[in-house]
Amino acid sequence: MKKQCCEESEATVGSWECWFDDACIVDMDYFVKTLSSIKQKGIRADLIGSIITHYASIWLPDLSASSENGVTTQFQSPESVTSSWMKKRFFVETLVNVLPPEKDSVPCNFLLRLLRTANMVRVDATYRAEIEDRISSQLDQASLKELMIPSFSHTCGTLLDVELVLRLVKRFMSMDRDGAALVKVAKLVDCYLAEAAVDANLSLSEFHALAGVLPNHARATDDGLYRAIDTYLKAHPGVLKQERKGLCRLLDSRKLTPEASLHTAQNERLPVRAVIQVLFSEQAKLNRQVDWSGSFSLRSPNDPPGRCLSKREMNAQQLEITKLKEDVYRLQNQLNAMKVQMERLAVKKKGLFKWKRLGMPTFGRNVGGVERIEEEEEEAERESRFGRQTSMDMKTSLVKSRTPHKWRKSMS
Repeated sequence: MKKQCCEESEATVGSWECWFDDACIVDMDYFVKTLSSIKQKGIRADLIGSIITHYASIWLPDLSASSENGVTTQFQSPESVTSSWMKKRFFVETLVNVLPPEKDSVPCNFLLRLLRTANMVRVDATYRAEIEDRISSQLDQASLKELMIPSFSHTCGTLLDVELVLRLVKRFMSMDRDGAALVKVAKLVDCYLAEAAVDANLSLSEFHALAGVLPNHARATDDGLYRAIDTYLKAHPGVLKQERKGLCRLLDSRKLTPEASLHTAQNERLPVRAVIQVLFSEQAKLNRQVDWSGSFSLRSPNDPPGRCLSKREMNAQQLEITKLKEDVYRLQNQLNAMKVQMERLAVKKKGLFKWKRLGMPTFGRNVGGVERIEEEEEEAERESRFGRQTSMDMKTSLVKSRTPHKWRKSMS
């Protein structure tokens, strides 16, 4: 009967269950021998991977996706902590040895749970490296929940094993990955950073290393990275001004959505430089949209040559152009308000402080102007300790004329 079931397993994934639950779960050695004989029959790698994951979840409930819901098995028995750890270590090492060499034969989330157990019971470094290599090759399939592996090292001060995730991402980057996989990993890293940022023991260097390991083109937008940075600054109020600037350099203000840009303009935790760069970027986007709208033919390219637009269509396009122009004017007024506020602050702190005309060039030429604002602001701060009216007052006045939208999942 067992032989017949094993032969049927070559054609269907579910047929192996007829012999699997009957005998192989009794002894690990017997399972390994049975699995070896099945491999010799040329069974598909994904089927073998399914057998291993099912078998492992019975012997090690920690490896089951439903283990956190209180699932237990009849094979659990009271035993000493040392004996339990030794048994788990043996099971993990045995499972690593029988994993199929094919990359996608075992799900990435199962491998992450296996790695969590391996780190907990101090499996030999060779086996852990093998699991990490497999995870890195399919990191784009990982979930945030399984990636949040605790740190079991006494020398690590963080609750999560950030160094482990950094190794996984670096190995992933060293492989030839397609663009879609890279974008998925970038989103995963940004979400992980937002969760790890609340840890008071997460150092600035660790955050910076993980956030900067991905290339700029990996992120379609920088909203996720901005949220992680904002969370870190909120959880670490003692971060110095220069360190805040270093974190904000990770952001590409041109890749923030309008919603995130508006939130940035109201964020008192960010340095003035970051806010001004975002505003310049938004202005440049609006200018490009207005230029494009002004040169846009009112006739759609799909319209036949003899067709004229209706009055309603023309009015709708004109309203859109007018709206874009109003956005540009509003942004111009906001920047002028910031300039006036900084001039007043400078006059109070330093009588000889002089402004040069800021102007409104495109984003690519505004770096010097932003640096000038920073340098003069810092110089004025060194000259006097007058009040506490700094960037927060300027940012408040900057956006007081606009009704803010609710920032999605904001930590503010």
